[in-house]
Amino acid sequence: MLFWLKPNVKQNVMWKVSLVLLLFCQTFYAQNKDGFGILSHKEKAFQEYAKDSTVPAVFLYEQGNNYFEVRNNYVWLITTYHAKIKILNSEGFEYATVGIPFYHNDSGTEEVKKVRAITHNNGVKNVLPKDNIYVVDRSERWKEKRFTFSNVKVGSILEYTYEIQSPFYFNLNGWEFQSDIPKLHTEYSASIPGNWRYNRTLSGNLKLFINEATIKKDCFSIPISTEMADCEVVRYVMKDVPALPDREEFMLAEKNYRPVLEFELATHLNFKGFTRKYTKSWEDVDIEFRSDKDLGRQLRKKNFFEKNVPLELLGKGDLMSRAKTIYAFVQNHFTWNEKYGIWYDNRVKKAFEERKGNVAEINIALINLLNAAGIKTNMMLMATRQFGLPKQNHPVMSDFNYVIARVQIEDQQYLLDATDKLLPFGMLPFRCLNYYGRVMDFDKGSYWQKIIPNKKNGRTTRAEVSLDPEEGNAIGTMITVSTGYACLNKRRQLNTIDRDSYLEKMSEEFGGDFNISSYELVEKFSNEKRITEKYAFEIENTFQAGNIYLDPFFFKFFRKNPFLASKRHYPIDFGYQRNSTFNLSIKTPPGYKLKSLPESKNMALPEDLGSLRFECKKETAEVISVYFDFKINATQFHKEAYDVIRTFFQHAVDTQTQSYIVFEKV
Repeated sequence: MLFWLKPNVKQNVMWKVSLVLLLFCQTFYAQNKDGFGILSHKEKAFQEYAKDSTVPAVFLYEQGNNYFEVRNNYVWLITTYHAKIKILNSEGFEYATVGIPFYHNDSGTEEVKKVRAITHNNGVKNVLPKDNIYVVDRSERWKEKRFTFSNVKVGSILEYTYEIQSPFYFNLNGWEFQSDIPKLHTEYSASIPGNWRYNRTLSGNLKLFINEATIKKDCFSIPISTEMADCEVVRYVMKDVPALPDREEFMLAEKNYRPVLEFELATHLNFKGFTRKYTKSWEDVDIEFRSDKDLGRQLRKKNFFEKNVPLELLGKGDLMSRAKTIYAFVQNHFTWNEKYGIWYDNRVKKAFEERKGNVAEINIALINLLNAAGIKTNMMLMATRQFGLPKQNHPVMSDFNYVIARVQIEDQQYLLDATDKLLPFGMLPFRCLNYYGRVMDFDKGSYWQKIIPNKKNGRTTRAEVSLDPEEGNAIGTMITVSTGYACLNKRRQLNTIDRDSYLEKMSEEFGGDFNISSYELVEKFSNEKRITEKYAFEIENTFQAGNIYLDPFFFKFFRKNPFLASKRHYPIDFGYQRNSTFNLSIKTPPGYKLKSLPESKNMALPEDLGSLRFECKKETAEVISVYFDFKINATQFHKEAYDVIRTFFQHAVDTQTQSYIVFEKV
């Protein structure tokens, strides 16, 4: 809500002189109050970050503030920011370019004002010229005011400050206490009149140095009202915050783990007594969604789809076969434009006619069609793995960036996403394996829904090998069955490159001495969740110095340990359970006898969360069998379990790379 104030202007010379003097005094006071351009003795003396000598730069000081203020007859949300960054090596030069994002839509825009920047070099100050500041487009709703500090050297201190004037009260964005470089002092404060009420969340496991919240009486008013509002004044400070660790293999979004203060506008009470609710409870959200033009209304297009799809699509077969047919129809009808599109400009009818759309448009079309076919289907809001986990204690709608369909068929439920043409019915793409989402059931009320990944994901290989001493090679056949997400990845690979390129790539994966002589995709034993391949192959250079040194793992599930770091900063998240199995039968060549076999291994993670089994044995006088089975039975492990997981994977790697069967001449 914006307030229009009546101007009261006295146009006389004395008033103008007084105003000039007042503005001069205010400007002088503000420059000294914010401390811009002044370095403390400690800041001047800072030379290195003792805890990590490799960091390229460090925040010596960072401070942000939010408050509400009447300007030019309106009430604005004001954000101020002040930072000082010390450049420690040449890699830190990237921090000399600063981008200040600001939001705009059809109803208004934020303004970035009072941008000031100084490069401090041993007492010499290089002030940023105003004509070096420019604006770039970032997306449809976001722009960025950008500048680059001048005369930056190793040892420079980069100081800048700015202000954002916003008409959007929902853009009280809070504060990120941690970034990719350390912060010696990071501070956030806010003065929030009681007219504005925000849901607030402080996440992360770093401790606050200062955590203050007080009430300031009669702190805010507007001239057209005699009412005064009290303000909540908050101040949060963290000291010596380490750099945010780099992304690690197998993890969710860093956002889930960094210390962040977040606000979401719940209600606004204007001075005339009118209250507008933004987000307060899920009951409120349910009501708003029913009439939302971009989501709720788009779910009521059954009549349109009934008129624009074949009649048999909606009525043929039982519920399950009907659901699968509709799902396949939507997959084939649409091409995903690689956009998620959840909160604005969703036009399902237009997307259907153009056969192209974003995630929301495609999956809302799917929901409409399934409901038109008499299959109970609801929209489910969720966040992708790299977007972050939605908060569950209260609605934070900006936590969601994705829409899927939740289908109920008899006593079974299915989660569907039709954006991927190769995705089987009932499976979600890997980006959606983010634990839970919110089902928007407009009849019974919304509720949280767990996302349970497909459990059978892996590769099973069966092979037979015969050794030929005369030719000095090994000849064999191999059947590989990929299931679940391994099948999806395999099918995507087969659909993106031609057959010859695929076989060349597979030969490279097997090794330089491995040659594929024939290949068959066995359709008879393949379906949407399983793909079966048959190879005939030859392995050269098997014989050395009269003996045979056979690496039974000519097919390796992974050649190196994905966990090499000495320390883990984040939980390990695999997304789905994994299983790799290998069975090999080897015929002893004529004129040779078995000399040695690798040692067997049998390991298990606690609580049956994973297992490793390896065994080589002599089945008969002529046949050696090899069995390898590696299972990960959980999707996530705490970072405290990192050493165990790293060791577990290393045993699997060593087994595949250091196991040899030796035959010697009789």
